[in-house]
Amino acid sequence: MSMETDQSQSRLNGVAVFFYVFLPFALGHYLSSLLRNVNAVLAPHLVGALALTPGQLGLLTSAFFFAFALVQLPVGIALDRYGPRKVQVVLLMLAAIGALLFATGRSFGQLVLARAIIGCGLGGCFMSAVKAISTWIAPTRLPSVQGYLIAVGGLGAASSTMPVRVLLQHTDWRGLFMLLSALTACSGLLIWLVTPRSQAPGGALPTVRSVLDVYRAPAFRATISLVLVPHAIFFGIQGLWIGRWLADVARFPDAAVAYLLYMGMASVIFGAIAVGMITEWAGRRGIEALDVAAVGVFLFILVQVVIVLNWRPSLQLLSVLFTLVGTITGIEYAIVAQSLPRTLTGRAATCLNLLIFIGAFLVQAGFGLIVGLWRPDAAGHFPALAYRVAFGVLVALQMPGLLGYVHDFLRRRQVKCGIALLTQKEEYEIGSLRSPR
Repeated sequence: MSMETDQSQSRLNGVAVFFYVFLPFALGHYLSSLLRNVNAVLAPHLVGALALTPGQLGLLTSAFFFAFALVQLPVGIALDRYGPRKVQVVLLMLAAIGALLFATGRSFGQLVLARAIIGCGLGGCFMSAVKAISTWIAPTRLPSVQGYLIAVGGLGAASSTMPVRVLLQHTDWRGLFMLLSALTACSGLLIWLVTPRSQAPGGALPTVRSVLDVYRAPAFRATISLVLVPHAIFFGIQGLWIGRWLADVARFPDAAVAYLLYMGMASVIFGAIAVGMITEWAGRRGIEALDVAAVGVFLFILVQVVIVLNWRPSLQLLSVLFTLVGTITGIEYAIVAQSLPRTLTGRAATCLNLLIFIGAFLVQAGFGLIVGLWRPDAAGHFPALAYRVAFGVLVALQMPGLLGYVHDFLRRRQVKCGIALLTQKEEYEIGSLRSPR
């Protein structure tokens, strides 16, 4: 890193980092979460405007996730090679173009292409923010700051519900996407204007083969073995099936389901901040972030076990707890960023995103296949047993990772105890040799 860059970094205090680094990149992440979830609210408008079938609506919405996952590895390589400032500006401008094309699209094919372009453009929002933040702050601050970043994403997801409904009273969905396109372009411009330039690592261009360096890292493997499956389940279920579960099992009306989903989105904000603060607090006391994650994963599985038991008096509470406790899974980004060299943090974040979004797709589709094994009633509601079996399968999928962590934790404790006993024995023998006879 050049002397000029080192000096500029040393001149940035906490307030400057907040305004010049965190806020610009957090705005991009906010818009990414909003655009990712907005189709849930716009679905009736899109179906009415284009006469979409349910299959077409599903394909239109999932085009975002497919494109998002597709660009993860190239974006990670670019982040490590060119730095988050340059990469994020280009991607946000691409997303702004996609939103503009969506606003002006007249056919199903045009909207699918536009939605995919939006997914490509927003595919680096979170990783760019993680890369930028990890460049300018101490590693010990990463869990709390990334918790704030995830909270901003929760705010974006919450904004895609009731606030969008209010905005649609003054414009149509095309006008909404015009506005979102302008905001996305302004977000990229803000990053270009105010974020300080940092020296990119330079050197040889990282290749896809170099991504194997991330997977070979023991910290990365230990993290994904514990948190990856719960994270994929959190994304896959919270984004679709919690709402269907509330409608089919609890038989709540649409207005109540919408309110509970909004409460769940809002709980992400508080949960993410709490996870960051707890992790940082634990770190100051010598407790590793992976140990904090293990406690959170246990609680997350426990919530699902209660869902399997069909505890009917508090189904609405369980729906919010699922989202609130599930925010612990976002801690894996901080663990990996702390554990790996900075030259790999971009690729590490994108590798995580690739695995998480593929996993979320599989969870979302697989859960639907299991529920679909039962027939709905006359009102179109699937039985509670279908959901209990599906959630039971999810619990079974998460148990190997948790049990593997417990095994490794006990083994590490045994090793530490053995080292302590050997040390005490050596000290005793040395003291015996030194003592007069």
